Amino acid sequence: MGWKDLLVHVDGGKGTAARVDAAIQLAQSFEAHLASVVVAEQPSVPGFVMAQISADAWAAQTDRVRKLAESVSRQAAERIERAGLALDSRIEIAPTQEVAHILSVHARHADLAILGQPEPEGWQPGGSGLVGDVVLAAGRPVLVIPYIGPQATLGERVIVAWDGGREATRAANDALPLLKRAKSVSVVAVNPWKRPEQHGSIAGADISLHLARHGVQVTVQSLEVRDISVADALLSRVADEGADLLVMGAYGHSRVSEVLLGGVTRDILKTMTVPVLMSH
Repeated sequence: MGWKDLLVHVDGGKGTAARVDAAIQLAQSFEAHLASVVVAEQPSVPGFVMAQISADAWAAQTDRVRKLAESVSRQAAERIERAGLALDSRIEIAPTQEVAHILSVHARHADLAILGQPEPEGWQPGGSGLVGDVVLAAGRPVLVIPYIGPQATLGERVIVAWDGGREATRAANDALPLLKRAKSVSVVAVNPWKRPEQHGSIAGADISLHLARHGVQVTVQSLEVRDISVADALLSRVADEGADLLVMGAYGHSRVSEVLLGGVTRDILKTMTVPVLMSH
């Protein structure tokens, strides 16, 4: 099974071009349909202020937002069309608090959503928590591209972060289309002794056997770390092996209307150096 529907989020930020290029690379590799989506932010205005804004002024503001979104969408479309791909361009306008929801709805109708790592400085539609919100809500795998851009390759040397849990299982399965094509795949379990009930007698052995039955060439590594975080241990392994993709489960839970990411997920999104495929 391969990916046939890809969705790339376009926002006009510094990392947009690299994100679109990664989407192009994957669409060409899998002969997949590619759609781009711009979710432009309409300023949220309190009701008592809105009552003082004329209909014409509000319409003019909406028109400005739409024109900017069309410009951003057009730039991405030109980049994609130069690569010889047909494109389905989509534009939505929504208040800030609705951006993640709308993007998640679009992602649910694709095999993979491609988003950008939150930039440490500068504006991002939907706020700095957009990626985490979409990962937890979309029900689809999300490929997060670093704002510095991906390496020349994507998915040739892969590390699968494994803790035996539901989210990691989902991520490993969702990544199969890439794993089957990879030159090397390492299943890495960090501190498996903390959850022995999820690993069996040898940490990572069972999932590696499962992947091997799908034609994936796998090695297994078990790491014990005490002085650094799990996120740092994983990124260190990525650097040591020259990996160009990290696959991991995304952890989080909802508290009323606030979505809280698990510590490892949050840390990876802040410090990632290669694309990360996340599933929840």
